[in-house]
Amino acid sequence: MISNIAKKTNIKSNQVEAVLELLNADATIPFIARYRKERTGNLDEVQIGQIRDLADQLKAFELRKESIIKSFNEQGILTDEFRKRIESFTEKTELEDFYLPYKPKRKTKASVAKERGLEGLAKMMMSQSNDDIEYSAKRFINNEIKNIDDALQGARDIIAEWINENAIIRKRLRFLFQREGEIISKLLKGKEDEGNRFTMYFDYSEKVKHAASHRILAIYRGENEGYLKFKIEPSLESAIELIESQYIKQGSTTKNHLQICIKDAYKRLLQPSLQTEFKNELKERADKDSIEIFSKNLKELLLAPPLKNNRVMAIDPGFRTGCKVVCLNENGDLLHNETIFPHAPQRDTKLASHKITSLTDAYKVDVIAIGNGTAGKETDSFIRKLHFKKEIKAIMVNESGASIYSASKVAREEFPEYDVTVRGAVSIGRRLIDPLSELVKIDPKSIGVGQYQHDVDQNNLNSALDEVVKSCVNAVGVDINTAGKQLLSYVSGIGPSIAENIVKFRKENGKLNNRKQILKIPRLGQKAYEQSAGFLKVMDGDNPLDSSSVHPESYTLVNKMAKDLKLEIKELIGNEQVLSKIELEKYITSEIGLPTLKDIKKELLKPGHDPRKEYDTWEFDPNINHPSDLQRGMKLRGIVTNITAFGAFVDIGVHQDGLVHKSNMANEFVQDPNKIVHIGQKLMVSVIDIDISRKRIQLSMK
Repeated sequence: MISNIAKKTNIKSNQVEAVLELLNADATIPFIARYRKERTGNLDEVQIGQIRDLADQLKAFELRKESIIKSFNEQGILTDEFRKRIESFTEKTELEDFYLPYKPKRKTKASVAKERGLEGLAKMMMSQSNDDIEYSAKRFINNEIKNIDDALQGARDIIAEWINENAIIRKRLRFLFQREGEIISKLLKGKEDEGNRFTMYFDYSEKVKHAASHRILAIYRGENEGYLKFKIEPSLESAIELIESQYIKQGSTTKNHLQICIKDAYKRLLQPSLQTEFKNELKERADKDSIEIFSKNLKELLLAPPLKNNRVMAIDPGFRTGCKVVCLNENGDLLHNETIFPHAPQRDTKLASHKITSLTDAYKVDVIAIGNGTAGKETDSFIRKLHFKKEIKAIMVNESGASIYSASKVAREEFPEYDVTVRGAVSIGRRLIDPLSELVKIDPKSIGVGQYQHDVDQNNLNSALDEVVKSCVNAVGVDINTAGKQLLSYVSGIGPSIAENIVKFRKENGKLNNRKQILKIPRLGQKAYEQSAGFLKVMDGDNPLDSSSVHPESYTLVNKMAKDLKLEIKELIGNEQVLSKIELEKYITSEIGLPTLKDIKKELLKPGHDPRKEYDTWEFDPNINHPSDLQRGMKLRGIVTNITAFGAFVDIGVHQDGLVHKSNMANEFVQDPNKIVHIGQKLMVSVIDIDISRKRIQLSMK
């Protein structure tokens, strides 16, 4: 397994072995990547994840081999040679092709023909040297075989199954499917109007090797919803010719019969089987691409810059039901809530203006966060016309998933006495204060940054997105005294039940003053402590190292550095002049090498440094509020809200995102939009087309 993984990943065998040992000891990927660099040779989270995934696949493959060996044994046909053959396979298709002739089957045309004693006739036909196969067929007539035609048909059924079970034929046909196979989709009769979303796939064909993931998933959705039917196949002539070249000899006396067998074997057995195989492979590939895009987008969103140390007024805009207003302190705690009605039908702008200005004074508001949904732009315009005693910025916030959070169990636990409108407004404000802490409370699929997320394998999607959230949470680190249980549950080694215990421990005992106290938390044992301690920060505690990402297992080493410099730890932290003089090589041990020492030095320079960027405020064009205000050639400010395989969606402040197709992202060819833009990126775009009836806006970054 180790050598196999090493070969597939181009990672050294000793590194693979170290990762597998650590994973088997229940170490998490963030912990291994951050604190076991010497063991793994400085592998990152992506490489460690690859090793784990390949190990899981290979384990499943070995289990399949064991299952096949067991089947051979139960049939009484297991030999040493068979066992060696099975154990030698490295590809799943090769293994399954080998097993196919021996696989227990339900009754088939061929098995019935064999039961009737027609295998001998099939062998004569296959020998292609029988001058009169029809005459030979007479010998096989009996009570069950009524005539020559029945005998010949039974023999052909047996041969068709032999052809289907021929591993060489199946392998060669796979190459043909890969090289020449086409995806062909057609509209189901009578579904023209209902399925108009899939118009481009009503009569569509494309080579399998060129099929993009988003088109594959669109076709799958069309079929699942009952509008399309699609198949995958090369030309019939090419497939038949390939099989005939393998079977039909020059001067064959039974050529006509074999041609019938070959056509039947391909159309009835091989083509459906290989089509299913290729459909599954295409779907897996499309799922993988889509999940990868979703994961990248989610990571960008979760690591969006926080707006620290600001008091926030958050507004969840609305027309008829009004705008829900909440005031939050720097930590996102709810101080006050109110409803205003500045828009139609009430248009009570005077009272709404008075309330907003009074609240900003009373609660010392620094920033106003406005949800970007219904009435968002109108509310933004209303706020900008107000006069405040100090400069207060109004910032549009992506509110995707806020309504999901507001109705969730998490929100009910946080705010049992408030309704969904208040909870939704709080979520909008907290997304500005700390996007990561707030977004972990929402199912990632509800955040609105995916592509065909409902069409991909949900288990694989959930697993991948869960891993992204864990990676982001551990990359930033968590304040153990203020973090909610949702955020804590994603910390390496913690999980939901221990996260609840941490919150309960804080309520009963007050804030933790140092990392040593973490071990007093019920069910948080030595292993969980090892995995989590470096990611759980104790701010303003007894030990200045507890607010850093230096793991407690390295505290002795840092103390030695300070002692050698005749300084206290607190004098060492942040002291660039002193830290630059430390000769790291002096502190290398059998367990700790230069990679970890460099990390420690970097952390001492900026303890608890947040890897997220500084917040950059951004405003839409105040004169452009609706798609009808747009004109071709306009240059506008926008924010990337979603990225797909074919381009990026950009919010330009008109309640409808525009699409920058990848062909309009740069002057050169763009293969992967994620390499050009990222979620939350602010950029300038120009309008190249507007179709109001179809709700489509086309933009360009060129």
